[in-house]
Amino acid sequence: MKSLCTAVLVLVSTTFFAQETEKNKENTSVNDTIKNKNINELEGVTIYGNKRQYIKVESDKTTISIKENPMLSTGNALEAVKKLPGVITSPNGGLTLNGKGVAIYIDNAPSTLTGQDLQNYLSSLPANAIEKVELIYNPGAAFDANASGSIINIITSSKRLKGINASFNLNYNFNKYQKPSPQILLNGKEKDLSWQTMLGYNYIDSENRTISDQTFTAFSPDIVMRQENFSVTTQRNLYWRTGTNYKLSKKSNILLNYNMNLGNDRNVFDATTQSDDIDYLNNGVTKTKNQNHELSIQYKTKLDTIGRTLDVTGFGNLFHRNPISTSDATDLISNESFFNDGNSDFDLKNYYLKYDFTIPFEKYKFSITTGGKYNILKVDNIGDYFINSPTVNRIVFDYSENNLAFYAEARKKIKKFNFTLGLRFEDFNVERISSTVDGKIKFRNTNLFPNISAIYEVNDNINVTANYSKKINQPNYFTLDPNNSSSFDQYNTSQGNIFLDPTFFDNYEVKITALQFIQLGANFTRTKDNNLFIFSADADATEPISNQTFQQFDRFDTFSAYFSFPIPLDYFFKGKEEFQKRMNYIDKMNYIFVNINYVKNDIRGFDFPYSNEAIWSYSTQAQFILPWDIKNTISYFILDRGNWEIYKITKPIQQFDISFNKEFMNNKLKVGLHCFDVFNSNEINALVGGNNLNTNFYQKQDSRVFRISLTYNFGNLKLQKENTDIEVEKVKSGGGLVK
Repeated sequence: MKSLCTAVLVLVSTTFFAQETEKNKENTSVNDTIKNKNINELEGVTIYGNKRQYIKVESDKTTISIKENPMLSTGNALEAVKKLPGVITSPNGGLTLNGKGVAIYIDNAPSTLTGQDLQNYLSSLPANAIEKVELIYNPGAAFDANASGSIINIITSSKRLKGINASFNLNYNFNKYQKPSPQILLNGKEKDLSWQTMLGYNYIDSENRTISDQTFTAFSPDIVMRQENFSVTTQRNLYWRTGTNYKLSKKSNILLNYNMNLGNDRNVFDATTQSDDIDYLNNGVTKTKNQNHELSIQYKTKLDTIGRTLDVTGFGNLFHRNPISTSDATDLISNESFFNDGNSDFDLKNYYLKYDFTIPFEKYKFSITTGGKYNILKVDNIGDYFINSPTVNRIVFDYSENNLAFYAEARKKIKKFNFTLGLRFEDFNVERISSTVDGKIKFRNTNLFPNISAIYEVNDNINVTANYSKKINQPNYFTLDPNNSSSFDQYNTSQGNIFLDPTFFDNYEVKITALQFIQLGANFTRTKDNNLFIFSADADATEPISNQTFQQFDRFDTFSAYFSFPIPLDYFFKGKEEFQKRMNYIDKMNYIFVNINYVKNDIRGFDFPYSNEAIWSYSTQAQFILPWDIKNTISYFILDRGNWEIYKITKPIQQFDISFNKEFMNNKLKVGLHCFDVFNSNEINALVGGNNLNTNFYQKQDSRVFRISLTYNFGNLKLQKENTDIEVEKVKSGGGLVK
């Protein structure tokens, strides 16, 4: 591997970008020519000096194109994000980036939803609605401090061409079940108004099997119990996304977006619990209805000719969820029937107002960005549970959070160095109320969060970056809410921990970025009071009951290293001349992109029943251009054995995907054939050590899916995009270059 990587670095350095200087000169002259023409008069799809790139590596972030990437653009946003380089899904379903926790942003705004609600939302967002995804490794002061370590920013804004344009998309999924997901997208531009509307419906069935072999160590002798659960989940959701962009003047825009999602899900489960003296059966159904509404308005203006800009954004989010669970549980030993029924009424309201103001001083190669934000979050959840009795057990949970923030960030270029220094003030006022505890639980956190980064430009193609940032993670409603939802029966409970403290992070990173495709880096995160999902048992319980909850760990350190690089197959198989012809058209190239991760966790103050070993992950994405212009894309991921957070992975987690795509009718019709998890090998085998309980956990989802995708574009496709956005060098992630 080392010799291959060295060869790739030398090859790409000497050939892949050897022509960049000359090309940039040519592009400059071409762009000067374009400026003298009316862009609305250009016909066809001729591109002047523009590269189509599926992936672009910068010192502060990596940007991946989604909409034009056939492997990522079918299915939903969650599927697409999981395939991005450096993104690893933990055994509990959470996402990490190069070993660090992430916050999900959508169109530069942090998502209000968390836990399973966030995963369901991403599953309902179609991938072909996404233009690109930004992987931001060390977000600066302009981003919320409540971002743990990294940010995945999903950009859904789309091109708007003059006139009315449309596309119809259909994904048809085959596994044991066969369900369609149709969608229509309309967009256009008339004078100063551009707009887009997307309407679609998802219908997906899937199966999931979990097996837990659990040892309860508080009993004498130990009690060993096996629990199995098989469920069939039906997800149905209707979504409508619309946005407008009105050009008030040459310097000002106003953007209005509204997103709606209506869900109607069903989960049919069949669970068994067996031990020496236990033979227990629990089956039933959970029906969940939810609705999500998001409204945002943004005003963007360029104040003068020297580049001062002002952005003001208002945002509101209303989310409602109502799961109703009915079950029929039977103890076969005593031949007594039980039931475990429950329902909850969950409401979330989130509002914020923010502004960003940028002042550049080009003469001094210096810029200042400042801004502020006020956020209000309110969560209410009332759960009613009937456990082996017609008497209701009601749990009431209320959460409120007010957050006031201000920041300032300065950038300065000194010769080959670019420095960024930022400071963010955050004032959190949090109140938690639950019927399971007496009184209110209050937190008032007022802190300063600094960030600093330095970039050294070795040459035009290589940068060395060093970063430090301090962050906080307020426990979200999913980790706090004591309501059990539907995950409970005679021997299982599931609840949040209302006593969790905020988590503080110190993030350090050093990285080498080369040639827009290669990065080699390492980061270290020191975490205080980290909150992690765990299985545990009560030491004083009279019978074995497994509790799924969240526990706080006083000290949690993570070291990770990563290496990403391309293998330009065209250079080897087609020669230097043909390779250089395809430089600007990566969608016509044959390549392999490789990402390698190493992660080592160190948890202090907690004894696990197994040794602590580092874990490796490998992922590759390849593209091959076959005869008749058929595009073949292949993706492979493997998370090897080792320790991931508090889990001991005992068998590699892996998945192999393959896709074939062909365009017809002058690119108006696109047809794709896809198979995900070809060998049906994506499963989780892990050990989990908790208080008084050791768990051997197995989970297998219905991950092998065949899909047919059809996209038909119609309307005026000849006119080049007229951009109504105001292009400003405003907020980068904390390490951006000052030009």
